[in-house]
Amino acid sequence: MASPKPVLIATDLDRTMIYSRNAFAAAAPETVCVEHLDGAPLSYMTVTAAAAMTELAAAAAVLPTTTRTIAQFDRIRFPGAPWPFAVTSNGGNILVDGVPDAQWRRTVDIAVRAGGATLAEIGAALRNRIDDSWVLKYREADDLFCYLVVDLARTPHDFLAEWDSWCRPRGWSASRQGRKIYTMPTAVCKSRAVAEVRARLVATGRLDPVAPTLAAGDGALDAEMLRAADRGIRPRHGELEELGWTRPGIEITSATGILAGEEIIDWFTAAVPGRVAEPTG
Repeated sequence: MASPKPVLIATDLDRTMIYSRNAFAAAAPETVCVEHLDGAPLSYMTVTAAAAMTELAAAAAVLPTTTRTIAQFDRIRFPGAPWPFAVTSNGGNILVDGVPDAQWRRTVDIAVRAGGATLAEIGAALRNRIDDSWVLKYREADDLFCYLVVDLARTPHDFLAEWDSWCRPRGWSASRQGRKIYTMPTAVCKSRAVAEVRARLVATGRLDPVAPTLAAGDGALDAEMLRAADRGIRPRHGELEELGWTRPGIEITSATGILAGEEIIDWFTAAVPGRVAEPTG
């Protein structure tokens, strides 16, 4: 068996590692497409970041950790694959060698039921509050949570705060990420899934028991994962940036947009014993 990995890295994907063209935020360096949708290119990394991520995945235990559904995650060709573990659905699902772990999902479903309202109840209440003058799509994700795709310019300014206040006593919360407004059970969170994967990696000798957990993410749904990690980093853009969110042990990139992805990978690489990141800027 290979030596235990010295670091666990849990990283969000969209607007942390991978970027649409609209999110580049700078003159585009040389890029590689890592996701297609209906045959069209959708998400990118810089060529430098993609090469660095491949090297990082060989040196550390990298755990892709995303709010995407299983199907949406499967579209990505994230450098370093195949992944022994991945976290999707904001922690609602753990993929083991690409296959959803049924035991973990049962645990999550039990916690959601114990926590308050059902998805059906939340979905019905949400649909009663919206209309097509500002909502482009309503979607339910992996039978766990729901989200809206909205026209930001037309979205009522007080909708998110009022909807979140209604959800909280019922065991749910609401947050915005770009043009999406997520409504999520409190029991569905990335940090719990990351802790579960960490325990499995340690138990099977693939992760050093004293290895630190590092995390990266840009959205409000990443905040609890960043808090739970030993150290973390977030890009200088996204929802957490808009909120001015920071905590001890959390660093913020100098770059914004797709170049922040390079900087985050450099930061992770520098934390792996025996490795020094070469500046990618």
